[in-house]
Amino acid sequence: MEEYLAVNRTNWDERAPAHAASPGYAVAQFIEDPAFLSDVVRFDLPRLGDIAGLRGVHLQCHIGTDTVSLARLGARMTGLDLSPAALVEARRLAKQAGADVDFVETDTYSAVEVLGREQFDLVFTGIGAICWLPDIARWAQVVADLLRPGGRLFIREGHPVLWALDDARPDNLLALKYPYFEHEQALVFDEPGTYVDTEVEFEHTVSHSWNHGLGEIVSALLASGLRLTMFEEHDSVPWEALPGQMETLDGGEYRVADQPERLPHSYTLQAVKPLA
Repeated sequence: MEEYLAVNRTNWDERAPAHAASPGYAVAQFIEDPAFLSDVVRFDLPRLGDIAGLRGVHLQCHIGTDTVSLARLGARMTGLDLSPAALVEARRLAKQAGADVDFVETDTYSAVEVLGREQFDLVFTGIGAICWLPDIARWAQVVADLLRPGGRLFIREGHPVLWALDDARPDNLLALKYPYFEHEQALVFDEPGTYVDTEVEFEHTVSHSWNHGLGEIVSALLASGLRLTMFEEHDSVPWEALPGQMETLDGGEYRVADQPERLPHSYTLQAVKPLA
């Protein structure tokens, strides 16, 4: 296993139980309410459309809240993740929520080898996923290989401009600090906490990540043979990306409180594999 995979898997293995226990992932609501959906999936319902009966795979599914939500909308879902600890939580959630979902442990770049080529009508990727991958062109080819002809990719992600900002400036200026474009060397962070409220003190605090510019993402998908059918930028994200600078919106979304129109916060993109 490559070093970045080992480092990130250890990081996520430790955080998965804390995430499942936190109110941020709303596990209790999933169990109590059979119609409950994750904030991420609910936000994109008008763009996602009818997925009933589709065979879908959720890449980098973490503890499975989005995966279970898609299953509740009628898709036959498979969740894939690098972290065995995350999949323990995902399987527990699916069982307690009464959702029929398969979960598979593997890294994203190995998905075609593990799951098979042209198996899915829908490839779904949620918030905070592709930043853990060093090569966006390789990711796009995995997506294309997983999709059946006529199948589609659906992704909502944090905007690469947002990922490039300094999120800890004492003056609250929106200033670029990190690379916007894909870079060979990983950004190595050593952070003691996580993005949900928890009192857990973590031992494994290092992670490796990369940014990918919008042009790089779109070009990679086009080069893999997919056809872009929808792209929309948003002025909100489903987590407090810039602590102390954001206001809370309905539906679990956050945006910069001061002139939010200055910043693209996230985006939703859809691409289709041609029939011919």
